[in-house]
Amino acid sequence: MLFTNAGGGAHTPFGRVSPDEVDDVLARNLSAPYLTVQTLAPALNEHASIVLMSSIAATAGLPGLGVYSAAKAGARALARTLAVELAGRGVRVNAVSPGYIDTSSDPEVREFLRAGAATIPLARVGRPEEVAAAVLFLASDDAGYITGSDLFVDGGRNQVQTQYR
Repeated sequence: MLFTNAGGGAHTPFGRVSPDEVDDVLARNLSAPYLTVQTLAPALNEHASIVLMSSIAATAGLPGLGVYSAAKAGARALARTLAVELAGRGVRVNAVSPGYIDTSSDPEVREFLRAGAATIPLARVGRPEEVAAAVLFLASDDAGYITGSDLFVDGGRNQVQTQYR
């Protein structure tokens, strides 16, 4: 199993993102996973699984996260493309797209997550172990006929159309 869990990016409004920030965010969220898979895929045998970390930002249109969102959308597209390219070798490739997950001790981030819970049908923020369970499922034989998919771990957030004003 190969799991790429690269990520991160600043919350910067459109028009204020520097070229260096674009390069950094794309490198961490798209280039690094791509190059990791490219390097390690030849060593994977039949029935192997690759899981790429994406995000609900790839589909949700979150303000201030344009570069991050584009990079995570690229990770989703990469998973679908690699699923086709590596299928002949018996290697499955999928993505996981977490929503608001409680991973920070920063008070501002925790407040952002708490406020965001109001937009989630399950009315709570997710736990890291719930994301880990999704990754482990996709890596397991129980997901043996799943490839090219994006599993949302977001409490139903992806199903909600939120308007920003």
